[in-house]
Amino acid sequence: MARPGGSEVVLVTGFPALQARKLLVHLLAAEPETFVYAVVLKTLWPQAVEVLGALGPEQRSRVELLEGDAAALDMGLSGREYRAIGREIDRIHHVAHVSYAGVDRETAKLTNVRGAVEAIELAKASPSLRCLVHHSTAAISGDREGMFYEDELDEGQHFVTVVEQTRMQAEKAMRRAMRELPIVVVRPTTIVGDSGTGEADHFDGPYLLVTLILALPSEIAVPLPHPGTTPVNIVPVDFVVRAAHAIGRHPDAPGKTAHLASHEGLTAARLFELVARAGGRRTARSHFSTRVAQALLAVPGVGRLLHKPRELVQQLATAADYDTRSADQLLGGTGIECPPFSSYVDTLVSAVQDRLSHKRRELLAAVEALRAEDPFA
Repeated sequence: MARPGGSEVVLVTGFPALQARKLLVHLLAAEPETFVYAVVLKTLWPQAVEVLGALGPEQRSRVELLEGDAAALDMGLSGREYRAIGREIDRIHHVAHVSYAGVDRETAKLTNVRGAVEAIELAKASPSLRCLVHHSTAAISGDREGMFYEDELDEGQHFVTVVEQTRMQAEKAMRRAMRELPIVVVRPTTIVGDSGTGEADHFDGPYLLVTLILALPSEIAVPLPHPGTTPVNIVPVDFVVRAAHAIGRHPDAPGKTAHLASHEGLTAARLFELVARAGGRRTARSHFSTRVAQALLAVPGVGRLLHKPRELVQQLATAADYDTRSADQLLGGTGIECPPFSSYVDTLVSAVQDRLSHKRRELLAAVEALRAEDPFA
C-alpha cells in the first residue's frame, strides 16, 4: 500500500460515533492536505458509509474506511494492511471507547483497556509517528474531592462504574508507554452534544436530567439538588474535538495530560435552573435527593426514561475540580475556549424535545398500525 498523497496521514478510531465523526470532519476542514484513515466496526459500516457520503467530493477523497476493531489484535486488520498503514501514519487519535451505563465488565475491559493497548502497539509500528492522542475522560478521578491535577492518575480513588475504572486502566497503559512513545492524553469532563446544533449520540448523563424535567407535568416544580453548590463541569463535543486536535499538533504535547474543562464555575443548582428555564419549567428550593427522584419516577412515562435515579444524582454530585494548566498552555493563542453552558443550553434542550416528539410520533404510528390491522384492538 503506497503512502497517500498529502502532508500528513492520521488514523482515527471510534468512527462513526459522534466524537470521532466530529473529529474527522474537523481534521479534513482544518488540514486541507491531510489524509485520514478511519477504523470502523463491521456492524457500523453502513453508518460510516452514510457519513462519508455526506461529505463533499474533495474531502471524501481524503478518507479511507478500514473495516476492523480498535480492540482486536492488529485492530482487526490483515497483517499486510497493518504494516503498510503503520509505515504511513503521522498521528493517531484513539477515540474508541465504551461509556454507556450498564455495560458489563468484560466489554468495558476489552474495549477500553485492550483498545488502548492496541493503539500503543500501532504507535510502536509507526516510525513516522509524531503524536498518539488518547481520548480519555476526567471521570477517572472517581470519588476524589477537591482539586484533581492533570499529572495525577491512580491516587487510590474509588469508582462508581466499570467504565471509569477501565478507562483509568487504559490511561495507566498510556502513561507507561509515554516513556518511549510521543503520547498525549486528553481528559474532557462530562461531554454533551454539539453546542451549535445540539447533535448527540446518546441521550444519557445530563440528558437524563433534561428528559426528566421535560417529562414532568408543568404544575410540578423542579426540585433543586443538594448541595446546590456542588461543582458540575460540562463541555460540548465541538469544543472537545477542536481542543484535542490542536493539542495533538502541539510540539510540546507528548508526555502530557490535559484536562478539557469549563472554567465557568457551574454549580448543580445553576445547572437545574438553566435546564428548567430552557424547558419552560419552574424550580423549587427543595432538595433533589434519591427519595425525591424515586417519587418523580411515579409520574406516568418518566419511569421508562430514567431507570437509575441514584446514578443520576451521583453523576451530578461530583466534588472534583480539575486543574487545566497543561491544557491552557497547549491551547494558548489558539482562541479555543469552552463556551459557558448557559450559551447553548437552549440548543441541547431543543434537541431533547425533538427526540421526545419523534418518539411520541413513532409510538402513535405504531398504535395506528395495530388498529388498522385489528379495529377491535
